[in-house]
Amino acid sequence: MVASVQTVAFEGIEARPVEVQVQISSGLPSFTIVGLPDKAVSEARERVRAALSAIGLALPAERITVNLSPADLPKEGSHYDLPIALGILTAMNVLPHDGLEGHVVMGELGLDGSIRAVAGALPAAIFAKEQEGTFICPAAVGPEAAWAGLDGLLAPDSLLALINHMRGNQLLSAPDILPEADLSPLADLADIKGQEVAKRALEVAAAGGHNMLMVGPPGSGKSMLASRMPSILPPMSAEEALEVSMIASVAGLLKEGRISKARPFRAPHHSASQPALIGGGQKAKPGEVSLAHGGVLFLDELPEFNRSALEALRQPLESGEVAVARVQAHVTYPARFQLIAAMNPCRCGHLDDAALACARAPRCALDYQSKISGPLYDRIDLHVDVPAVAASDLSLPAPRESSADVALRVSAAHAIQKARFKALGAPAHMRLNAHADGRVLEEIAALDASGRGLMERAAERMRLSARGYHRVLRVARTLADLEAAEHITAGHIAEALTYRRMSPALALSAAV
Repeated sequence: MVASVQTVAFEGIEARPVEVQVQISSGLPSFTIVGLPDKAVSEARERVRAALSAIGLALPAERITVNLSPADLPKEGSHYDLPIALGILTAMNVLPHDGLEGHVVMGELGLDGSIRAVAGALPAAIFAKEQEGTFICPAAVGPEAAWAGLDGLLAPDSLLALINHMRGNQLLSAPDILPEADLSPLADLADIKGQEVAKRALEVAAAGGHNMLMVGPPGSGKSMLASRMPSILPPMSAEEALEVSMIASVAGLLKEGRISKARPFRAPHHSASQPALIGGGQKAKPGEVSLAHGGVLFLDELPEFNRSALEALRQPLESGEVAVARVQAHVTYPARFQLIAAMNPCRCGHLDDAALACARAPRCALDYQSKISGPLYDRIDLHVDVPAVAASDLSLPAPRESSADVALRVSAAHAIQKARFKALGAPAHMRLNAHADGRVLEEIAALDASGRGLMERAAERMRLSARGYHRVLRVARTLADLEAAEHITAGHIAEALTYRRMSPALALSAAV
């Protein structure tokens, strides 16, 4: 007779059903796992053997075959330990054969019989809820799984406790949902003196979800400005928080099962590889662009990143998702993030200061900035110069306007946009102006006569691409929303055009 236990495999953040079939038959003693297991799954033999021994049970001296079905789906991770052990116990008649029907099981076994934490409990619990089944997971990730709202949830801390519960000798209580993670104090815009233009651009970027590039010498405050972005963004909705938490769960980054509504802020070092930035590796794990989903990806020293990694950003910036293709895996992760980038004008950083610039200026700037391709530059909505702050500005009192003041305006603009997209019946991922495609943008643009005329003249003189034209309109729509204006005027178009510039490398090339 074959014992069967339900578990899951992960493709991106989606849980796919996997049936663990266990057969104990006569023959030479052996323990074989088939069904495309990786190294961690194959090593489950020894963990299961030791865990059963720790609770006083021994594997039968017979042929044990474990099949992970479907056999053509790669199986990765240590979360197959517990379903394999339960399948063997059922085949040994330690557990009733119908005791695990309708259960979805995952968990890693310790050599002492404990059940250890694994990644992906939240999407697995959501899958179990869709199947109207009971979910069994380690106690350490029980609060995380509880966010799925399951009626049946078991989170034992040991294999013995689970066996006793299944046999009616012990009752396991469902884990409680832990409070949301506390939001740590955020850096405030009031800390920044000067840079009024850059702060205005940061507000516009936050209000419409636009990508932004800051160019300026070292010490001008680019990183300080970027670090203040989370303080002016509104918290995520419950649906957004759940989606972001599913990515963190698959990546094993959801700590203590606590979900936070604070938007992600990821700032990888410029030495990050393409798989680290985009996703991939041997197990096709989510990269920084997916971990920043729903939040901000800050890339400091943009030209110092690997060029292939930067070019790989083009697809997620446009589509809001990233496809990771490997020989044995092809997965898609959400990646609708907001890019905030910063760079020096040249390698020495002092292109505009003749006293400090190197002897190769402006040629050094051309070589440095040409690392950013035109197509990538075209996908950035706001291009802002961040000049050095004068000493006289540093001696001034702190600005009166804080992040809280700006956040109120940003939140009001978000509310206007969400209501507008909902009224249009736009897809769920379209929440902000930066997400609007060409068709929806035509419906929400609402230019008056002066704005339309200026836009047409600017598109011709600045030789805007179709993408550039649409991005100017999106920024102008955001500027109008910040003023709660129904129509886009020439003033909105004019300000939006100040943020739209020729690629720095092309501008420098023309100057040279």
